[in-house]
Formats: sequence, C-alpha cells, structure tokens
Amino acid sequence: MTPRNRLGTFSVSTNMRLTASDFASCHRPTSCDLRVFLRHQREQEAEPSAYEIVLRRLGLKHERDHLATLGTSVNVSAASLEEQVKKTADSIEAKVPVLYQPAFAATEQICGTEVEIVGVPDYLILDGDGYVIRDLKMARRIDEENHPEILLQVQLYGWLFERSCGTAPKGLQVHTGTGDVVTIRYDDGAAALRELERLLAIKQMTVEPYEPVGWSKCLGCGFIDRCWARAEKAGDVALVYCVDQNLARTLHSQGTRTRKELLASFDAASLSELKRPYGSREQRVGKAAERILKFADAMEKQQEIVLAAPAIPPHKNYVMFDLEGMPPHLDELDKIYLWGAEVFGENPSGFKVSLSGFGADGDREGWIGFLANAKQIFDTYGDIPWVHWAPYEETYLWRYAGRFGDVGGIASRVARNLLDLLTVTRESVVLPLPSFSLKVVEDYVGFERKEAEYGGAWAMATFIEATETSEEGKRKELMDKIVAYNKEDLEATWAVFRWLRGKVPSVNNAS
Repeated sequence: MTPRNRLGTFSVSTNMRLTASDFASCHRPTSCDLRVFLRHQREQEAEPSAYEIVLRRLGLKHERDHLATLGTSVNVSAASLEEQVKKTADSIEAKVPVLYQPAFAATEQICGTEVEIVGVPDYLILDGDGYVIRDLKMARRIDEENHPEILLQVQLYGWLFERSCGTAPKGLQVHTGTGDVVTIRYDDGAAALRELERLLAIKQMTVEPYEPVGWSKCLGCGFIDRCWARAEKAGDVALVYCVDQNLARTLHSQGTRTRKELLASFDAASLSELKRPYGSREQRVGKAAERILKFADAMEKQQEIVLAAPAIPPHKNYVMFDLEGMPPHLDELDKIYLWGAEVFGENPSGFKVSLSGFGADGDREGWIGFLANAKQIFDTYGDIPWVHWAPYEETYLWRYAGRFGDVGGIASRVARNLLDLLTVTRESVVLPLPSFSLKVVEDYVGFERKEAEYGGAWAMATFIEATETSEEGKRKELMDKIVAYNKEDLEATWAVFRWLRGKVPSVNNAS
C-alpha cells in the first residue's frame, strides 16, 4: 500500500480548518452548537476542572497501556501537523506494524469553501494487506444515543485514510473503557462529512446561534458562566423550569424569547396546544403548560408559590442519606465509594459514613459497612424516614443488594422508609429557580457551605487521586476531604427539609 500523496491532499495555505475534535466540541459534555461557534471565535473558556484533568490523565494511561499490548510500534506524533502527516505516509509505505498517533489531512470543497480536514486517530494496525484504524475511548457505550461524536470521529478517520492511501481502511474499531474492541461499519465517511458541512456553517456565522441553556446540559462546559449570565440578563425563556430544550427552541423561533413574552403570549390552554419536536415526531406541551407558566410567573416576580402541604411523614427524627459514586465509564463496577447517613431531629446520631476499601474486595466492604450503620440506626430509632435527594440513592441501594446481598433485610428496610425530598419539594412549591438541583435549592434557602471546593465531579476526581496514591497519609487526607463534603451534603439536605416543612405550619415541626 502506497499513499497517493504524502501530504494527503493537504494544503497549509487554506484558512478554514475542520477537525475530528470539532465533533467532540459539538457533542461533549452535551450537544451544543454554540460551543463550536465560541471556540472558533476563540472566546475565553474556563480552565479544565479537576475532574476533566483526571479524565484526560486516565485517557492517556488507557492509550499507553493498550499500546504496550500491541508489540512493536512507531510513535508518529511530531512537532508540526505537516511533519506528522508526512511521517504517517512514510510509515504506511514502509508497512510499519503499529502506528501511534498517525495524522491525516486533506483539502475539500464544502459548500464553496476550501477546507482543511484533519484527523489524528490513536492507532493504525497492520492487518494482512491493509490497516485497521483503532481509537481508544474511556466510554463504555459506543452508539448514536450516547456518543455520536465517537462514531463521527472514527468515520472521518476512515475517509481521511482513504483519501490519503487510495483504498478504504481494513476496518474501523473503538477500544472502549471496558477493554472491548467495537467494530464500526465504514460508511465512506458520509455521516461525518454531512456533520462537517453543518459545523462549517456554524463557524461561518457572523452572529452567534441561539442555544438554550439548561442546568444539567451546561454543567461541565467551559462557557457555562458566560452563557448563564447572558441568559439571566435577558430573562431567557429557557431558564423557566419545565421548559425543555426543544420547547425553548420552538418558542424562540416564534418570537417568544423571554419569560415576559411567554406570559404575555400564552395562557395555559394555548400553551398546552403548542407543538414542539419530540424524537422523530411532534408533541403538544399538554398538561405541563400550567406548571410552566407558574414557574415563569414565580421567576418574574421572584416569589415562590406554595402548591400543597409537603408530604412529609411526622416523626421526631429523620435520617439524611447521601452517596458518592463513580459512573460506569470510570469504574468497572459502577462503584459507590461513600455511603453517608446522619440522623437529625430531637435525638441526632452524629455522622455515620462507610467508605469503600482500596483492595479487590473494597466495594463489598463499603456496602457491608453501610448495612452495619443502617442497622445501628434502626436499632436506636426504629422505622425512621430516610431522606434523600433524587432517585440515585434508591437505585444504588437495590443495585448493591443484588450485587452483594441484603444481610438481615436491612437494605429492604431502608428502601421501605425512603423519602425522596426532591419529589416532595417539586410537588409542594413552585420556586423562582431554573433548577431543582440540591446545590441550587440549598443556596436559595440560605444554606452556606464551609468547604471551598465541592460537587460530585470534584469528589470523583479526589477519589481517583486517592486510589492512585500509595502514600497512606496522602490518601487519608484526600478521603477526609470527601467525607467532609458528604457531611455538608447531608446538612444541606436537612436545611432544605426544615425549610420546606416550615412552608405549612400544620406539618409536624420536630427540629
């Protein structure tokens, strides 16, 4: 196999460049066209978080560990892209068994614009008379729903290889975070080129595109402060709780761009009839319309609206319950590394925490420790409500009971006494807030944290750092920080609980 042109059809004189990384810009951490535009405009972006830095370090380790299993290889990375492209072509011509960080570049006319298209896969692996392209990812689910950017990147690598070498790659593969090798069917680069055409149009815009903000959508994006501040200043309709991304886009396209315009243009009946995209079809707003307008009104007036007495069972004491865990793309077991619980009320218990061990049986140790703490609480207080925020705790309670067993039926007893405070709050009160995240609500009710750094992503990064150190003193220092953060999570949950219970005086007011 001899490359047709040692620089692909690469021209360093072309001004517009599109790369495989543009797909990630658009789709990670969540889909956002505006991020593509802002990066092309070189707008200032926040520094990577501790979590992002850890992910990058793990990704590089994943690459190097896999490279060590492939035998003799050539590192093709070079000081400049042009040199890297040339070195890749020379190595292919010499039939090098494994190329690490090869580079391809080509020029292409897209909608009348000459564009440089660049891609740097992780590996080329010689397989008989051809090369397989293999990319390494920490992700575990390689599909259109979870990671469209990975599929697009690999397809683009295949197209660039074919442009450079005159023949299609022998195969396209992704080595996943589980260690599996997933084969991707080559589509001649069609999907990747279609998406590049769309991204080029975004980069060529003279005015930034409208992109609705969203609390879960924008977390983890380096432009969150910039975009959120602008949305708040404008009173953007996307900030209204229950207004989803598609509805925000539909309203915006029809000229309803702010909360004031929403309240002026719609009543519950007319908003309920409005259709917006929903998957491959359209769906009416329906029953959510009345709730949406209440939230818009609350935000405009900066006043909460009490809907009903909070459904809180009367009791003298309540357990606040919170977990810290690793998502499945970072841990083979989808691991909970901290189980936190504390009784508040007339007879508080003090903070009880169970930590996962760092050995092979550490995950089980954490679970058994939690069951022991829970049993102690039941022995002291009887059947007491276990208050948590969102479904996470219940989900993992059952998952761990299935994984390691429910000794003495303790987990089942906890499950019977669970009280999801998020659900209770949403059903009880309309808040002038864009999100019902605990961090947002706790700030609204006046809870102030003592820990300077906090957040689930920060805790995960700190835990990974703890697992990677062999220095016991350093490990204890890191875990103590996570424990202190979790304790404040419980205190924050209690603060919100007490505030909510105080909304209706007739509700039991044990404190």
